[in-house]
Amino acid sequence: MMRLAFHAIGVVFLTLLTQIGGLVWVGTAVITHRLHKRRLVKLGVFLLIYAGISLAAVSIAPVFGRVALPCFATGQSQLAMQSPLYCVLNRHYVSKPMYQAANNLAADMDRRFPGTLTQALDANFPFLDGFPLLPHLSHNDGNKLDIALFYADPSTGKYIRGKTRSPIGYWGFERPERGAELPCDGRHDILTGRWDMGWFQIFNSVVALDRPRTRAAFEWLTTHDKGGKVGVTKVFVEPHLGKSLGVESDILRFQGCRAARHDDHIHFQVGR
Repeated sequence: MMRLAFHAIGVVFLTLLTQIGGLVWVGTAVITHRLHKRRLVKLGVFLLIYAGISLAAVSIAPVFGRVALPCFATGQSQLAMQSPLYCVLNRHYVSKPMYQAANNLAADMDRRFPGTLTQALDANFPFLDGFPLLPHLSHNDGNKLDIALFYADPSTGKYIRGKTRSPIGYWGFERPERGAELPCDGRHDILTGRWDMGWFQIFNSVVALDRPRTRAAFEWLTTHDKGGKVGVTKVFVEPHLGKSLGVESDILRFQGCRAARHDDHIHFQVGR
């Protein structure tokens, strides 16, 4: 019974984390069921199958309308995942319209600020619309993407290419200015995705928000590629950050107090 529960937990956890991991877990268990205590062999088989399916997913995903974003940045890259970890977990897939929008944004950022690297965070899984990408509430159809904010050296103000405050791109929150609008201040919801992540802050780097680049990204998303079937239709931001940057638009939204904070990254979507 304990072994069955262990396998069930493993399948559910890996399915929610990577989409394909649960299936690989089951396949590994079937292949290696006679190897009772050879855990390293089982782990090796799991990693081999997982790597093989993950690589194959890049070619299969277009059948499901998904395209993989680039995992690594080169010296000439304009767009790449913030960390290869997102690719390892198969969370770097987007729809073709989103792929075009993300590349257009990155190209415009590089045009306005040569040498700028736009870094993607959580996107979507490679297969099946409606499959949840936890802990996000809406990343389930390839049309949503999170990108990292842009950062600079706090002493010189010089842009730091490829740098984020947080090692994973999330939870490096911007501090609200005195008197800023804080619609969730004082709320203590039990069921919520809005976490302040105080314990995580020791892992963050001391960097400053690159305000010109971050403002430019918001401006492009809310003006240059706005509306239409393949255009940007919604951008999430905390009210205090939007006001601080001086950006306004009818598609610039506050995500509500039960969703994750959006003063550490930019969430946008295309289509409906």
